[in-house]
Amino acid sequence: MAASVWSGYLTFGLISIPVRLFSGARSSGISFNMLHRPDKSRLKQQYVCQAEGVVVDRSDIVKGYEFRKDEYIVIEPEEIKKIEPQTAKTMEILEFVKGSDVDPVYFESSYYMIPEEAGRRPYALLTKALEESDYVAIAKITMHNREYTVFLRPHEGGLMLHTMYYEEEVRKVEGFGAPDVELKEAEVKVAHQLIEALADEWDPKKYKDTFQENLKKLIEAKLEGGEVAAVEKPKKLAPVVDLMAALKQSLAQMEGKKKPAGTAQEEAPAKAAGGRSRKR
Repeated sequence: MAASVWSGYLTFGLISIPVRLFSGARSSGISFNMLHRPDKSRLKQQYVCQAEGVVVDRSDIVKGYEFRKDEYIVIEPEEIKKIEPQTAKTMEILEFVKGSDVDPVYFESSYYMIPEEAGRRPYALLTKALEESDYVAIAKITMHNREYTVFLRPHEGGLMLHTMYYEEEVRKVEGFGAPDVELKEAEVKVAHQLIEALADEWDPKKYKDTFQENLKKLIEAKLEGGEVAAVEKPKKLAPVVDLMAALKQSLAQMEGKKKPAGTAQEEAPAKAAGGRSRKR
């Protein structure tokens, strides 16, 4: 099992549940190293003191907060530990809210919550109660030098923890919202038909990062001394003049392209297998 990112206690009234958190998802992809073009030697990142112009050893590096232009106060690790709140080791449930009331724009990172042996029964009880009530729990936790507001939701018989952005972190964009236009009922009807033509069952296995797959092909081709054909770029579409005509034409294109139920699920594993780069 992977290393846990946090361990402590989840408290619920007078109930204390020892738990551990494990990362629920992380981005993955091909990474590149920075090289010196003439000899392909790997470059090394170094920290240089601006005042002395010398490379600084990591043991001489400290954290500083700029309180005025080019003026800093040094913050030591021991000082940070002194001010850690109770949530550094105890995660207290503050309240329960309906899951449907939480806007996904507040979601940040996901973690699996797994109970220690002594906490299995109360953990199972809380999970079942949340499953049957459609509520999620709101709590606070401190990790990675920050206190997060989180919510706990039941998932596949266990509890998932999601860190949340604070209200001041969610950006507002001027002009966002419903455009001031009048839509015709017939246009809305055809738009619904177009949505239904593209509707399918949710299956995350179907979705792939095409760019990463193309990068793998490029790397393999270069290793073998070959070349990869350029991807055909999409044609530029002219601005829509007649919205209804464009909707009907789109609908006509989709009818016949719609795959029978189950086809996409069957093809996804085959494509994934065929797209893997060969091991060397």
